[in-house]
Amino acid sequence: MTAIDVAAPIGPGLQTLPEILAELPPRLIDLAHRAAARWPDHVAMVEPGGATITYGAFDEAVAATARQLAGLGVRPGDRVMIVNENCIAAAQLFFAASALDAWPMLVNARLSAREIDTIAGHAEPRRLFYTLSVSPEARVHAARAGATPFELPGGETGAVAVGSLRETNAEPVFGDPVRDVAALIYTSGTTGMPKGVMLSHRACLYVASTPGAQRRMAPDDLVYCALPIAHIFGLTSTWLRGFYGGARVMLVPRFAPEHLADALEAGVTVFQGVPQMYAKLLEYARTNGRKLKASKLRFMTVGGAPIEPELKDAAEQALGLRLVNGWGMTEFASTVSRSLPQHLGRDISAGPVLPGIEVRIVDDRGRGVPQGQPGEIWLRGPNCMLGYYKNPEATRAVLNAEGWYLTGDLGSLATDGALYIVDRLRDLIIVSGFNVYPAEVEAELVAHPAITLAAVIGRRRQGNEDVIAFVQPAPGARVTEAELMAFLAPRLAPYKRPARIVVLDQLPAAPTGKILKAQLRAMAEAL
Repeated sequence: MTAIDVAAPIGPGLQTLPEILAELPPRLIDLAHRAAARWPDHVAMVEPGGATITYGAFDEAVAATARQLAGLGVRPGDRVMIVNENCIAAAQLFFAASALDAWPMLVNARLSAREIDTIAGHAEPRRLFYTLSVSPEARVHAARAGATPFELPGGETGAVAVGSLRETNAEPVFGDPVRDVAALIYTSGTTGMPKGVMLSHRACLYVASTPGAQRRMAPDDLVYCALPIAHIFGLTSTWLRGFYGGARVMLVPRFAPEHLADALEAGVTVFQGVPQMYAKLLEYARTNGRKLKASKLRFMTVGGAPIEPELKDAAEQALGLRLVNGWGMTEFASTVSRSLPQHLGRDISAGPVLPGIEVRIVDDRGRGVPQGQPGEIWLRGPNCMLGYYKNPEATRAVLNAEGWYLTGDLGSLATDGALYIVDRLRDLIIVSGFNVYPAEVEAELVAHPAITLAAVIGRRRQGNEDVIAFVQPAPGARVTEAELMAFLAPRLAPYKRPARIVVLDQLPAAPTGKILKAQLRAMAEAL
């Protein structure tokens, strides 16, 4: 049996890969220049507090900021780390670093101090910036690092701080948008150590270009971006996608269902979110007796985690629009596939892959499986990562010699080319769209002196997953759930912390010593 090799079907509104690539600007900074030339006086971004910036003013501010960064010692190939929550200042720093051929790193300010330090220790950024005005956590990180105020051109006073210059080595720059790094995004690895995903200019711009007319954005769109731009779904699929089409993008630092409800009523045309956002929006409307109004909403999509059919149905009924499913990953600059709005019925597939992406469904020996049967999903396409930064071993484990990316996810292909995500081969837990790897949480739990063993699993809940931990104390030791919760608080980001920690005298184990997580999953469901 030969492998199932599928390129996205070319239907109405879909382009071929050569057509898509021909439209792309060479580099991210060229996207800013092009947008300024096309829509100089059109608002590019708006913040909930009222701050706005036009495409023309943004391009000028980016150029001035790039000159400032050069004056601060930033060179081509340097890493520039931006500890942020969504705001215009973070967007400006991102493009300014890219304009210098440095590697911008957007890092979520809500990560713990240990997580921030681990990422910085691995990436060795030349400079670190902190978005103070929109993030209390960024202010704490900045104070801990002794960062000083940095006045952004065109920005509000006191919005940003900068850390001291670091002695680091610059990486090579090739002058090639296919080989040069446009963004370095850190995602937790299966070992619990963060991995830096190197994404090229072509990869980011390919996803931002919105292959397929159904998702193409335009200047009359208002895009609601509460997904963190420090994560790939918010970065390329939401913010840069809106930027590419000349839309107004509302950069929302933190998701709040009442704010989304107000924004939808005020005229948001595009909303992209994770299942938990839809679940919280519906819960807010139900508990407050509010009828959701979204008369201008023309497109909404869900990704980052599987969505239950019941939640999908409820969101569609409440907002009067088809909810489009999407599937992707950081290693593919976000989007790999998406269902089509015109599909009727209870479509819970991830839809066909984007034009130019190839997919194979294989068994555990890399051999193709019959159509409709599950197997591991392999991918190849223009948005595939360049590799994991300073981690060639991990790169070789997922990128083979033919350029196929081995996702570790289990899926199947329907006869119409729709991709169904069946399960995960790895033990990844997805909490509100954010990846949580059990090994990372387990490592923090066993760092407690009273704990000998720890096992972490995911427990499915409406539109989301909970992190559930089971621990085995050391002989003679006593520890409570509350003590362990307090121990983890400064060590893990909130979304990584367990919803429950269950203390057992002994974890169930096979004769080999392997912990029997199937038994723990059954116990978790009974909690």
